[in-house]
Amino acid sequence: MLNATITILGMAVLTFGIKALVFILGDRIAFSATAKQALGFVPVTVLTAIIVPMVLAPHGQGLELSWRNPQLVAALFAIAVCIATRHQLLTIMLGLVAFFGWQFAWGLL
Repeated sequence: MLNATITILGMAVLTFGIKALVFILGDRIAFSATAKQALGFVPVTVLTAIIVPMVLAPHGQGLELSWRNPQLVAALFAIAVCIATRHQLLTIMLGLVAFFGWQFAWGLL
């Protein structure tokens, strides 16, 4: 328990320090065009790193690549909706409907 608390506090201090440093230094630090372009990919990369394991291995016990995996079915459906409509809110709403509908249909709820 103590190790987890120390780890969380350390991560909080590190995160706060980095953000404070950016605010304190402000415009005194200039990023190159390449660095700015690379930093633009960070949110997409982090989101992908969070979502993909949850979709492919929702129980943390290895890959679940079957039609009985509601996360996978809903993710594939949401990708199709996004490609077809390019509408973020509609994609989120229909993805959630697919996820909960699939769970309800297979009695997983």
